[in-house]
Parts: sequence; structure tokens; C-alpha cells
Amino acid sequence: MAEAGRRVQPNVPRSTVSSIIQTFRRENRIGRQPRTGGRRTLLSREQEQEICNIVMANNAITLREICNTIIQDNLIFQNINTISISTIDRVLKKHEMSMKQLYRVPFERNSDRVKELQFQYVNRIMALEGNETPHTLVFVDEAGFNLAKGRRRGRNIIGHRATVDVPGQRGGNITMCAAISENDRQQREDDHESEDEEDDH
Repeated sequence: MAEAGRRVQPNVPRSTVSSIIQTFRRENRIGRQPRTGGRRTLLSREQEQEICNIVMANNAITLREICNTIIQDNLIFQNINTISISTIDRVLKKHEMSMKQLYRVPFERNSDRVKELQFQYVNRIMALEGNETPHTLVFVDEAGFNLAKGRRRGRNIIGHRATVDVPGQRGGNITMCAAISENDRQQREDDHESEDEEDDH
């Protein structure tokens, strides 16, 4: 046995060779047995992917809300009666989903109706600019300050922005509007020139 061990590897002891031979005689096996014991994996690959889909559908969802969604789901997560927040966080990190700043995107701004109105507005302005009839354009701008508070952090795949669709009006707003026409702009330029001339005198 010592000679057989030295032929395979110089440092293999006689006891190891003897153990291998006895195992082969009893079990007709020379390879190691697969590891057993320990806690089995709680979630399957499909279930982990579904958790990622939940986050991608709502970047502002919290870990606790994901936990409640999993427990209440009797279709995909029917074998899950309880799950910890740390397990969900570990699954998201495994699939390269991280916490990042949340960007709010008003869903009405990107609707087909609003895009069509914007297209019509541009065509109308271009038609006015090409018209020989004298006209006056008044430029109106609005700046709104929303008083409602919302979640500022969300999750998404690394390299992708975390966004959430919000209504155009939410909570109280403070609005400031300003309007200016080309005549007003010309008048302001003339006033500035007058002030410059007075400063020179």
C-alpha cells in the first residue's frame, strides 16, 4: 500500500491508500460522496427572477413590500410561507440590483395625447413664423413647486436609472408664471441702453 501511494503521489500516506481500498470493496466507489446536510435553497431560479421582475416593475418598492408580495402570492411563491428581508436583499445583490436615487417621471408627459399636442403646437408656431401677416408671440413659462413628499431612493439593475411614474398633480402646488413678448424684450433692451447712456454721462 505504501508503494502504491508513492507511485500516485509522494506524500500519500499508507492509511489513505488503505481507506480508499476498503471503500472500493464495500461500496464499489472511488469518488467522493456529494455534500449533504445544511439548509436547502429557499428560492428557485424562477422565483429569484420573479423577485427581480417585481423590482423592475416598480423601482420604488421596498424590501418589506416585496416580502409581503411574496407571501401573498399563491402561484409562483406557493411554497414560501415566510421569507426574511435579508434574503430578498441578498437575491437582489446577486442579480446586480442596487439602491440608487429615484427619478420621478410624470406618466402624462409621455402619453400619446401629449406628444400629439406638442407636435401640433410646433407645426402651428412654424406656420405663424412663415406667415407674412404681422403677429406677436407671447412666451409663457411656468415653474411649479410641489409640496408633497415621496420616496427618494429605489432599486434597479446596475447601470440603469431607477424611475417611478407619478401623476402630474400630487399634493399642493405653488406655481409661478411669467410671460414675455418680443415687444417687451425690445423695450427692455431700450431701457438698458438708456441706463448705460445715463451712466456714461
